[in-house]
Amino acid sequence: MNTQSPICVWQVGAELGEGPVWQPNERAVYFVDIKGRYLHRLSVETGEKVTWQAPSEPGFVLPLADDAFICGLRDGLYRFDSEDGKFSKMVSVEAHLAGNRLNDGFVDFDGHLWFGSMDDSEKRPTGALYRLEDSGKVTTRDAGYVITNGPATSPDNRTLYHTDTLKKVLYAFDVNERGELSHRRVFIAISGTGYPDGMAVDADGFIWVALFGGGRVERYAPDGRLVDQVYFPCSNITKLAFGGDDLCTAYVTTARKGLSPEEIRQQPLAGGLFSFRTDTPGKSQVRCVRGLAL
Repeated sequence: MNTQSPICVWQVGAELGEGPVWQPNERAVYFVDIKGRYLHRLSVETGEKVTWQAPSEPGFVLPLADDAFICGLRDGLYRFDSEDGKFSKMVSVEAHLAGNRLNDGFVDFDGHLWFGSMDDSEKRPTGALYRLEDSGKVTTRDAGYVITNGPATSPDNRTLYHTDTLKKVLYAFDVNERGELSHRRVFIAISGTGYPDGMAVDADGFIWVALFGGGRVERYAPDGRLVDQVYFPCSNITKLAFGGDDLCTAYVTTARKGLSPEEIRQQPLAGGLFSFRTDTPGKSQVRCVRGLAL
């Protein structure tokens, strides 16, 4: 697998950069800074950089069919319109769990939104995995997580991958046509440094996993074999998304969260948005089109 060394394309200094997503019609990358409460946009064609302030911590931003976005904020799902910068609440999630917030999200190849929640203090197993149903109802599909991360599906939409970050485990589930999960099994157990964070699946069905505290992205075959690693000049790697006209450019978010002043001095690019080239294209991010008659 041939990859180029990562380069920093925006030294934004995010406290907790996350959730990159490629918008092909804009030739732009959107991503969030959860702890900074920002939503960022980088035009790769013009270099224009735009930042919006979010009402609360944004765990993810994902495209809708009408060029707006669906965002997971602390207390629920919101519609975000980049034209006016407004956030409009769509549905509350976990109103009974004040210490929780929404975290990572993904739209599967059928247009359904999957997302997780987590204990913001990173101590209690109060996090869960959810799906937004056709009816507009949010249903629990798995539970018992301290930090949820990286929902993603295989190219055939029959396997869902999900991360228990603190246990350093990625699970695989079978998914049926109704979105019901079964046969949960350990797909990858991270044995080296770092904690598995966000992930992306490429066109060949290989899984790319960002390692928070590990300074790298790892690529795994569908059978769980580690086949490649990409190293970064900073330690906290959070998530990647494939973009560019050929979907062979990986855009990667990073974080300064948890670094001491000395570590930040040693890692001046920490919190930046990076990119690297790969010879295998990714899968484009599907727009969320299901369950939106809320």
